[in-house]
Amino acid sequence: MENIVQELKAALPFKDTTVPGDIVLIASKEPQMLVYAYVREIERDTSRKDEWWNVSMRILSIPLQEMTWTLRTPQMTGMEIFTMGGEERFVKAVDFGTPTSEKPAQPKKQDGFIKRVK
Repeated sequence: MENIVQELKAALPFKDTTVPGDIVLIASKEPQMLVYAYVREIERDTSRKDEWWNVSMRILSIPLQEMTWTLRTPQMTGMEIFTMGGEERFVKAVDFGTPTSEKPAQPKKQDGFIKRVK
């Protein structure tokens, strides 16, 4: 699993944090799985003494699947590989930020119409 995580980190831009609204990549060795999920909510699990979070996610598949995992901060931010049911898992938010070299198209008014130019 460590090799898979290293390859993913080399191939994708990841964030160091995870917040509601993020898209996370979930990797699993068994069952073999590599999926994206939308983070809907992150709430403190007050039933535990240590700091654990209920992370509600929507798997971006057809049909959409809802799930909630209880994770510690290092687990939900990709700082550590963890196990669920004895199987290794990895979760980390993907950074979809716009590269600074790309400029958004600016509207240009011409003959009473607005045309998009790049």
